[in-house]
Amino acid sequence: MAEQLSLASKIEAVLYLKGHPLSVAQLVEYVGGDRKTIKQTIHQLMADYTQRQGALEITNTPDGYILQLRPAFQDLVETLIPLDLGVALLRTLAAIALKGPIIQTELVDLRGSKAYNHVSELVSMGFVRKRRQSDGRSYWLQVTDKFYQYFQVDALPHPFDQS
Repeated sequence: MAEQLSLASKIEAVLYLKGHPLSVAQLVEYVGGDRKTIKQTIHQLMADYTQRQGALEITNTPDGYILQLRPAFQDLVETLIPLDLGVALLRTLAAIALKGPIIQTELVDLRGSKAYNHVSELVSMGFVRKRRQSDGRSYWLQVTDKFYQYFQVDALPHPFDQS
């Protein structure tokens, strides 16, 4: 039996997966509910993250709400993530790796329009292969052998595996 997800958990998941600011209207579209309830839930989530004093925070930017690493952890990010790969680029690469092969338009729906730039960068770095759909205008995206070697990954779990 599937567990019932709370509205707060759904909002948190959407903010994490999108990786860029989202307006209340966009959150309503993704998780349902009404604007007032979504705003109240976001504010509660923001308070929860503040109280936890963890590495993550939800912030209200001019473009909307975003789940992000607290600025105090920037030095750690620069130490752990190679300079040529930023967090947004890594999230896009992770989405391609976990869902691939994936159609580029689906990736853009998932990650936002900046994914087009991310894909170009990832292709030029050799982490992603891009091939035109035979029956469409978009491209199929999937990770390359370089991805597996660079990240020392033998295989990725198949999305339908239950293990």
